[in-house]
Amino acid sequence: MATNRSEKTVSVLKIAAFAALTPMLLAGCTSIKDRRGYVMDQALTTAITPGLDNRQSVEGTLGQPSFASQFGDPVYYYVSSTTEQRVFGQPEIEGHEVLKVAFDAAGNVSSVTTAGMDDVRDINPDGDKTPTLGRDRGFLEDLFGNIGAVGAGGMGGGVGGGTNGS
Repeated sequence: MATNRSEKTVSVLKIAAFAALTPMLLAGCTSIKDRRGYVMDQALTTAITPGLDNRQSVEGTLGQPSFASQFGDPVYYYVSSTTEQRVFGQPEIEGHEVLKVAFDAAGNVSSVTTAGMDDVRDINPDGDKTPTLGRDRGFLEDLFGNIGAVGAGGMGGGVGGGTNGS
């Protein structure tokens, strides 16, 4: 009778341990969602009116842009991305939104447009090595290339004969 009771106790403890550990193990398999960049507020973005607002009012309403154009008419870009990362995986973009506020030469808002995931283009960077200017050298040539060049004539560091009268 005692062994039957101890077997039941062990069985109940195993079930309790399994029930306690299962949620913790499953919690480790959940994905991590992250918002990056500017957090879009629909009320604020619709408040920007072409012809009425200028750079100062846009910065006062939306804050500093994620980045601004460097050439041509001034354009402010407010970029927002939502990513999801699964355990041991790379983050994947779930949502991407860009608010583009263009200004005329006087600094007044000329247009406000938005772009989403449909406008995102995937690029595949070339995985080859970037060529460098000059001679292509191997590891050993880089390692031993300066042997003998140190202290060579015309490199300075010699004794006497300097222009300072020594």
